[in-house]
Amino acid sequence: MNEVPPHVTGLAEQRARARAGRDYAGADALRAKIEAEGWLVRDTGDGFELTPRPPFEVWPTVASVPEPGAGDRPPRQAGVADSGTVGSGAAASGTVGSGAAASGTVGSGAAGRDAASMDAGRVAEAADPSARPERLGDLDAERVAETEAAPRQKPEGSELVGRSDEDYHEGHPERTISSQLLWDASLAVSRLDETITPAEPHPPAVPPTVTVGLLVDGWPDDLRDCVRALVARTEARIIGLDLGNVDGAGVVLEELAEEFPRRVEAWHVAETPHWRGGTAEWGESRTKLLKLDSSDVHVVMETSTILDGDAITPLVKVLTDDVAAAGWKGVNPGADGHDWHDAEPGEVRGLLGHLFAVRRDAALAVGGFPEGARYYRNADLEFSLTLPGTLIALDRDLPVHQERHRGYHDVDPGYRDRESRRTYDRVLRLLQDT
Repeated sequence: MNEVPPHVTGLAEQRARARAGRDYAGADALRAKIEAEGWLVRDTGDGFELTPRPPFEVWPTVASVPEPGAGDRPPRQAGVADSGTVGSGAAASGTVGSGAAASGTVGSGAAGRDAASMDAGRVAEAADPSARPERLGDLDAERVAETEAAPRQKPEGSELVGRSDEDYHEGHPERTISSQLLWDASLAVSRLDETITPAEPHPPAVPPTVTVGLLVDGWPDDLRDCVRALVARTEARIIGLDLGNVDGAGVVLEELAEEFPRRVEAWHVAETPHWRGGTAEWGESRTKLLKLDSSDVHVVMETSTILDGDAITPLVKVLTDDVAAAGWKGVNPGADGHDWHDAEPGEVRGLLGHLFAVRRDAALAVGGFPEGARYYRNADLEFSLTLPGTLIALDRDLPVHQERHRGYHDVDPGYRDRESRRTYDRVLRLLQDT
């Protein structure tokens, strides 16, 4: 182990005195100096601990980790149906031609106006869809009627409908009107051809985005196995929050983020977990993971839980507007309200924190995870009771298993029982209220 230089120890002692005197700005400045020397300082129950600074960014506390804004999620890509257009160019903009033809003009000068006046009856006849075999629509009828007042101009591409230059002599007004009617009729047919194949009325359903949140508080081998199974068997993103690099677990998390940069996101804080004598609490840390996430579905998972197949998709499929969360293991309270027992698959009152998926909007609506929960045990029940809507457990239908549950078995029994009871008291109050 690296020996701490005396001057770094002196800085840490100064920082401890600053904190005792409530000079938190001074304490933060001393922390920065310690980090600049290549060390991290962690507060413990009986003072402080200095460890070598790892080669990645470390935030001082869980609370200091920056959260993304609401606009950070990329917008859903809109298809043709979303934009309201069914074509491109002039057709998409609502016009049916180009140049003068699109403007609906047929003549110019006094002669053009006289011609329009002389043939007003024929124009009115053309405006009646039932009067012609082309059966012009209302829009075409209006455009034909506009010829009474519009100046005459040769449309581009007139050769496509058999027109010649002599049609534009002022001495042939009848041929001018007839040509314009033929031109408009051909354009109407063209526009109908464009809309025979309409745009898809609704965009295809977009599957919900999913992120697994992992609280990293030690046991690096478990972390490695858990993440590798997630990457191999699911499409979910993974966010890991490392609390104090306990036993080098933070280093392993960083290695996994480098190995799977498109799938794994790593955050590190200097605070150690509360069960190890630190100040990082379970509820606060879990809520931070929830807020770092931007997906539709947030998955709570312990690193001792290992997937044998895709156990995430079945949970996500169960979620609806009425079902707020779905998990692996469910429990129900007994008749006296004091004891909980394992539940059969189906609707349950509580989901265990080994593995469950929750609609992120529902979790945020209740303020995240229990603020007063310093340790995980029973905090999953407290969170379950605060969620609106139905909770579903799938149990044996999921391809998943659990290795040694170190968060329970490898924690000091006195601490475990004390914090479990403290949280369970709040659970009992919630049960009475509901």
